[in-house]
Amino acid sequence: QVQLLESGGGLVQPGGSLRLSCAASGSIFYINRMGWYRQAPGKERELVATITSIGSTNYADSVKGRFIISRDNAKNTVYLQMKSLKPEDTSVYYCYANLRATDTNNRSDYWGQGTQVTVSS
Repeated sequence: QVQLLESGGGLVQPGGSLRLSCAASGSIFYINRMGWYRQAPGKERELVATITSIGSTNYADSVKGRFIISRDNAKNTVYLQMKSLKPEDTSVYYCYANLRATDTNNRSDYWGQGTQVTVSS
């Protein structure tokens, strides 16, 4: 059984910073890509940022220059450092991992339960 556990969400004022963390645990053989998506009320889930096992990153245009994704492969953990937060960043942020579990030869997508980020004065 594989689980993704997020932490670090909360309420922050516009212009503030937050750091999200997500640790993958369980019967993991190999993690390929990890990342973050977000979903605001009434909107579809959208990509925020992803990072591969060798550190290649991809960002949504709306967060470039403000968010930084990083990863600790030894801890199966991905981080999202968010700066200069705006009210439009308010969403539930979901951790994502494309990985191979120990009982299969195939990779699958896994999701965390989400953590709320609210940017408001």
